[in-house]
Amino acid sequence: MFRKYQGKLYCFSPPVMLATLLIEFSFAFYVLWRYKMNTISRLAFVMLITLGTFQLAEYMVCGGLGWTNVEWARVGYGAIALLPALGIHMVVALAGKKKPLLVASAYASAAAFIGFYMLAQNSITGQTCYANYAVFDAQRASVWPFMAYYLGWLMTGTILASTWGNKMPDRRKALHGMSIGYLVFMLPTAFFNIIDPTTVKGIPSIMCGFAVLLAFVIVLRVLPSSVAVRNSIQNIRNTLRLQPKAD
Repeated sequence: MFRKYQGKLYCFSPPVMLATLLIEFSFAFYVLWRYKMNTISRLAFVMLITLGTFQLAEYMVCGGLGWTNVEWARVGYGAIALLPALGIHMVVALAGKKKPLLVASAYASAAAFIGFYMLAQNSITGQTCYANYAVFDAQRASVWPFMAYYLGWLMTGTILASTWGNKMPDRRKALHGMSIGYLVFMLPTAFFNIIDPTTVKGIPSIMCGFAVLLAFVIVLRVLPSSVAVRNSIQNIRNTLRLQPKAD
């Protein structure tokens, strides 16, 4: 499933990638249907679309829809670079805090990496397609700064969500849910770093298949605890029952 790498991002087999992106995109549109739109639900929608876009880029990296492999690789890196900033914004919104400098700093750092990976000529140096996984090759000089950016914001989000959740009983479930969501990113990464220290030089990415765990946390724990419901299966059933029968 995984191989050793330096400056590379590995993923699971194409069937797993396809199933994961379908789940994440389905969750995104489920959020639009089920929940009233506010800052939290909009951020959740964008996060799920971002996760699905990354999986789509992984799936299409060997060429698809008229784009080259490098173009798909750029899309993938752009998607994962945005995710930490969205997460910080989500934690702040869930806590009901006003932290404009914190949120702006997260988005500014995300924009810098997105701009680099999307626009710099040699930011993506190639890709390799195997039977069971695809590999993006990023410029070696960008690996450590990106790892510091990524893990730094993930740890910041985890600490803030846990700390604020402990102090806010009415928001605890949602905030602690975000902590769990962050941990499903970091713990698998740490596990592979321990069993194979060479992976420290790899991109601290979503690690592909683990991304779907965050999607489940957002949809099943965070949103039900923080956003009012707009539609439900029960409402649809009640509406159908109230409709007059044709003569």
